[in-house]
Amino acid sequence: MNIEANKIAGAVLSTLLVVMSLNMAAGIVFAPKKPAVPGFDLPGEEVAAAGGGAPAAAAEDPIDVRLAKADAARGEKAVGACKACHTFEKGGANKVGPHLFGVFGRSEGSVDGFGYSAAMKGRNDKKWDAEALDHFLKQPKGYVPGTAMAFAGISKPETRADVIAFLKSLAE
Repeated sequence: MNIEANKIAGAVLSTLLVVMSLNMAAGIVFAPKKPAVPGFDLPGEEVAAAGGGAPAAAAEDPIDVRLAKADAARGEKAVGACKACHTFEKGGANKVGPHLFGVFGRSEGSVDGFGYSAAMKGRNDKKWDAEALDHFLKQPKGYVPGTAMAFAGISKPETRADVIAFLKSLAE
């Protein structure tokens, strides 16, 4: 019986030794290559071929042309996300941002009782017209560097025109 236990123990140990050896050999053969810089390469702009240039970005129509095709009802739907910080009704209270009723034609940074950022306070000599609103809605921090508004902007020119048409309809 003692010899049988030794044979079984030897067989188990031999099997473990073979498995460990195979594991080590496989690790050597199939070792992954570590990159010089950890992480993933993100897709970037492809370099244009020597003979051809990259296609130019489509130029936006002027805001007056886009406003002629704009729809205030679509603009009202598009401002849904804005309602978290702004009110749009007459006599609406200021929230995180100022109320936007009558914003079209109003001086920038001029709502009484609202605490504008220093960058916006210095702009009350400018009026909110279609062009100013278009630039601001496209990229607020690009139009007013230093603004406290955290909104990234609306990239689609047609959507900006719809929003501006809606804001224009909110006048007395």
